[in-house]
Amino acid sequence: MADPQLFYFLNYYLFEIIKEYFLALIIFILTTTALWFLKWTIVKKIKVVVDHVRIELGNLLIECIEEIGKEVYFFTALWVSIQFIKIPLFIKKLSFYLLLISVFYYLAKSLQKIFNFYLLKFQAKQKLSKSTAQFLNQICSWFLWSIIILIVLENLGVNITTLIAGLGIGGVAIAIALQNILSEIFAYFAIHLDKPFEIGDFIKIDEDVGEIKKIGIRSTRIKSLSGEELVVSNKELTGKRIRNFKKMKERRIVFNFGVVYQTPPEKLRKIPQIVKNIFDNLKMARLDRVHFKSLGDFSLIFEVAYYVLTPDYRQYMDVQEKINLALMEEFEKEKIEFAYPTQTLFLNKQEKS
Repeated sequence: MADPQLFYFLNYYLFEIIKEYFLALIIFILTTTALWFLKWTIVKKIKVVVDHVRIELGNLLIECIEEIGKEVYFFTALWVSIQFIKIPLFIKKLSFYLLLISVFYYLAKSLQKIFNFYLLKFQAKQKLSKSTAQFLNQICSWFLWSIIILIVLENLGVNITTLIAGLGIGGVAIAIALQNILSEIFAYFAIHLDKPFEIGDFIKIDEDVGEIKKIGIRSTRIKSLSGEELVVSNKELTGKRIRNFKKMKERRIVFNFGVVYQTPPEKLRKIPQIVKNIFDNLKMARLDRVHFKSLGDFSLIFEVAYYVLTPDYRQYMDVQEKINLALMEEFEKEKIEFAYPTQTLFLNKQEKS
């Protein structure tokens, strides 16, 4: 026959356990409800302020609050509710760590969203390139998540001072072993900060010309005029002299032409005016100067300097073609001959006495 006292004892403690867990469940539900109600109230208040004042940051705060995931509410309510029941300490610590990680995760996402918001405004104001803005965003993201991870580790009981010191010593050893790669990475940073070129720019390096297609961490890819892809290390690019044609607003051209020595002076005086008349009929070019430059070995040399009102190379060639054709037509009308390399031999015949 069962002992009545033992039966009473078991029923009492079973009832206490059920009561504790039931109370914890009620607290879990109330905490979750309270958190959702708090979120709804805060968002509603901010929306009222935004509607009256039209604060851009207010809309951003609403987005950040509304993006807080269910994990935060669940782990918060779980941590609060299990304080009222008798369970092993490691479970309470585990729930706190999960809450901590979830809170800092969404905090990092919100801070990154706020940084992106101000970065876009700064980009529009300072006219930063898209690649530079992406680079700054990556740097901020790495820095922010590193800080968040260190804070979480410290709250988890990890000695981050020792960890950072260890990483510092290891970092020195790694830096020595990977100095070539690190120099490429620093060159990558220099390209983004100094902006000698950007994606889409047309550049010339030594004898190679082409369009920038991609700026990678280690190398930059350039599509050459002949069609092949050039892969140039960032370190090499930062140490070379680069001509960036896309930065040009207009293109300055200087060219020479020669006429024969037999051209009369009155015809020579007409040539600058002929050139000026040609440029008066060109919409995409502006004449800078035209001069009778020098007496060459085979010709009388004229020099013309002008501006093409666009950096586009094809349009420059179209303009130069029109100039050349117009010069030939006008010189034919004026009976002026272009010179080409010739030699005239003058013989002096002496009579014998």
